[in-house]
Amino acid sequence: MRCFRAARRVPGHAPPDAAKPATLSTSGCGTTPRRPNPTPVTSASLASTPERIPVTATAGIEELDALRVAVRRLCEKYGHDYYLRTSAESGNAREFWEELGDLGALGVAIPEEYGGGGQGIEALAVVAEEIAACGLPLMLIALSPAVCATMLIDFGSDEQRASWLPGLADGSRVLAFAITEPDAGSNAHNISTRAVFEDGDWIITGQKYYVSHVDNADAMVVIANAAGGPDNLPPGPKAFLVPTDAPNLSRTPIPVEIISPERQYSLFFDAVRVPADAIVGGEHGLRVLFTGLNPERILSAALLNGIARYAIEKAADYARTRIVWSEPIGTHQAIAHPLARAETRLAAARLLTLEAARAVDRGETGGVAAAMAKVEASETASYALDVAIQTHGGNGMAREYGLATLSGLVRLFRIAPVSTEMLLNHIAHRALRLPRSY
Repeated sequence: MRCFRAARRVPGHAPPDAAKPATLSTSGCGTTPRRPNPTPVTSASLASTPERIPVTATAGIEELDALRVAVRRLCEKYGHDYYLRTSAESGNAREFWEELGDLGALGVAIPEEYGGGGQGIEALAVVAEEIAACGLPLMLIALSPAVCATMLIDFGSDEQRASWLPGLADGSRVLAFAITEPDAGSNAHNISTRAVFEDGDWIITGQKYYVSHVDNADAMVVIANAAGGPDNLPPGPKAFLVPTDAPNLSRTPIPVEIISPERQYSLFFDAVRVPADAIVGGEHGLRVLFTGLNPERILSAALLNGIARYAIEKAADYARTRIVWSEPIGTHQAIAHPLARAETRLAAARLLTLEAARAVDRGETGGVAAAMAKVEASETASYALDVAIQTHGGNGMAREYGLATLSGLVRLFRIAPVSTEMLLNHIAHRALRLPRSY
């Protein structure tokens, strides 16, 4: 497995290469990162070379550039057709996932001592954006190597880390995440699934709803109310590692109008027994849960930024080459201005996402930044995809153009993993100090 590594970050100290700019291309699959052009700028070069807002990394510039290029090259082997095929047939993009692991891309946020790259959430966001920009927006990247791995890194026991992190880093093992219930969505405090300690084991009873990719996961992190146990824990939500093939655990698929290799399931825990050491973080309770939620929002934003890049690039290419009345349709402001606005909004969304990732990597909670990034990225991706479809006219609805196939997924991200409205509530309360409304 190839590992991408960067120098360790020390808060308040800029690394030696911090002043060097790295331009992260907003183009689609198959191009290289854009660097400042040393040749003289002419009207001809301005007409032929896209000029985009650079996103400057604070550390490990060369490593992040190498990571971006390597992921893009791998994605060229697959593309959106592979995404559609696995969505329709197997519901499993395991081959692509394992190649990402072999490349070292899945483990970039996992510590080096567990086989990862030790670069942090910023690097994982680069991976998420690149795969989505190639038409491969796997939601799993926001779960297994982000939410679940972060919980284990921060709160897992030595045994849990040694057992799970190397496999999460190389893609050979997958963790799902189960928190939502029929009567507990945004109000996670209302979960009713419970774990009772009995005869040396935890007995889990309850139901989970909208659990992604559990059919292809080895285990899942389940959030359940618990108290007592060997450490006499106070009552409240706790995290448990539960094998997906555990006795008395059943699942039912949820039919959804989303084209994605990741299926959605309802889970039923009928006195599912797990050992005492299956609990993650023990007395830390809700802190274990919340430590994974901001990375999930950041990775969701990165995926959405990649989808927006994918849509804008397709639409811009179409607008340059589609000839109507003897000239490209991109000549007309009715086509050009919406695309320009989408590109502008994308630049803002990417910068917000980068700042949120850096905040988490600095050891901050990054809650407001992550919320802002997710809000802006979801709205930008929705706008960019709609503009791209409109630019294509009737062709925008044809499957071969690979745009309308992402409509359901992009719409989902305005609801999940947390709705835009709840994020705006959080921003209003935390950033503007307005009265709490939830």
